[in-house]
Amino acid sequence: MLGVYILFINGLAFFLYGFDKFLAKKSLFRISEKILLFLSLLGAAYGSFLGIHVFHHKSRKLLFKVWNFCMFMIWSGIFIYLMV
Repeated sequence: MLGVYILFINGLAFFLYGFDKFLAKKSLFRISEKILLFLSLLGAAYGSFLGIHVFHHKSRKLLFKVWNFCMFMIWSGIFIYLMV
């Protein structure tokens, strides 16, 4: 069940980074940065990381780099702990 949640939340984050990039190019209503950052906290650190790099979205913002790196490390530690 945890695996399904992790796949879903990471897929959602990846999609939202791409969709927000699309909205930014079209100058339309954007997805809140708080939502994008909160998704990482909920377990979408991997999808967020990929979204930043694949779509080159929010890649210049230090807050996103640091926050996603920290969440990436925390969630990696949680997964390693659960696997052992």
